[in-house]
Amino acid sequence: MKAILDGLTHNQAFTSPEADDPRLRGRTYAIPFETVWQGSVGLGGGGLHGWSIESADDQQGIIQAAVRARLLAPEVVVRIDIGLDENAQTRVDLSATARTERGDFGRSRRLVRSFLERLDRKLGADPSQILEPQSPHLGQKWS
Repeated sequence: MKAILDGLTHNQAFTSPEADDPRLRGRTYAIPFETVWQGSVGLGGGGLHGWSIESADDQQGIIQAAVRARLLAPEVVVRIDIGLDENAQTRVDLSATARTERGDFGRSRRLVRSFLERLDRKLGADPSQILEPQSPHLGQKWS
């Protein structure tokens, strides 16, 4: 019931190490930054259906992507933050916000979860390379 209510009232989702849903805890990889960056750019730049990159800055570690609207579903803006954590492991966090004032029926949550699942596969990350997140990427909060 909570998932239905959230879908009707929320239009955004983001990763957090403390998220109740383990699929929304982001990723900390024992994989080099550049490999994770290139994999993320590949997915956001058309590797996922409907996704396109609006901007990408590897120095800042930020990719801004748009996921085009589908029938009755609003366009969603996704921010992907990639950086090194305090242990020099590559950390990936996302935020997704639908371009609507109403709830997005869980679309933002599904986009975040599917991006991370596809990134795991694209990187060929085995369980030993996906580490438990310790803290949010550089302590950032997204607007």
